[in-house]
Amino acid sequence: MDLANAQKAVDKWINEHGVRYFNELTNMAQLTEEVGEVARIIARRYGEQSEKESDKDKDLGEELADVVFVVLCLANQTGVDLQEAFNRKLDLKTKRDKDRHKNNEKLK
Repeated sequence: MDLANAQKAVDKWINEHGVRYFNELTNMAQLTEEVGEVARIIARRYGEQSEKESDKDKDLGEELADVVFVVLCLANQTGVDLQEAFNRKLDLKTKRDKDRHKNNEKLK
């Protein structure tokens, strides 16, 4: 599914099951919370912190999907065409950084 269709799917879900979008500030707070959950899993599973027993069953994919869902909500309610914005960003990064990482001695 591309981002445009993902935005449509989220909008359909909100209208059928969610009653309405939470306001932008609430969704921003939710996004922060969801990113924190991703950070917790990464820090404990892949970083130097030990993983608590209560965290071992946490699904990283599910938490990343929560982040994507809220980002799509924010894009919808603020009128951002995320597909277009992503395409522009990828083009910009390609032009700006096309050789940067290849020439980075730290990455060799």
